[in-house]
Amino acid sequence: MYFKYAKYQYISTKRVLDFIFPKMISVKVSYTVKPEFAAQNKQNINAFLTDFKQLKQLKFLYNVYLQDDGLTFLHISMYENEEVQQTILSTPSFLAFQQQRDESGLSVSPSVERLSLFGSSLGVVS
Repeated sequence: MYFKYAKYQYISTKRVLDFIFPKMISVKVSYTVKPEFAAQNKQNINAFLTDFKQLKQLKFLYNVYLQDDGLTFLHISMYENEEVQQTILSTPSFLAFQQQRDESGLSVSPSVERLSLFGSSLGVVS
């Protein structure tokens, strides 16, 4: 996606985001739960996402995906900076989610990867 910068000059979404959020942090976490914990994990995720929606003053994006097996969860998050990341990840409902997930006896332990933004259909992370 490109934005019109001047009369005939366009810049990419990535350059816009790099300008707005020069220290943006993007992370991917994936893990697989046991079948008996899947429903509880979904409830825990809904709880922390509800709390995250109240943090409108912070610039971050947090999405959770469920793979076709119904047991593998993929979390993709973007934070304006480390301060925002630490605030989000310190939310009590998120900490409770992590603790219960980790104590449930996962089939596949969490894999955490830091990502570099290449492009986006979003103009601004909000």
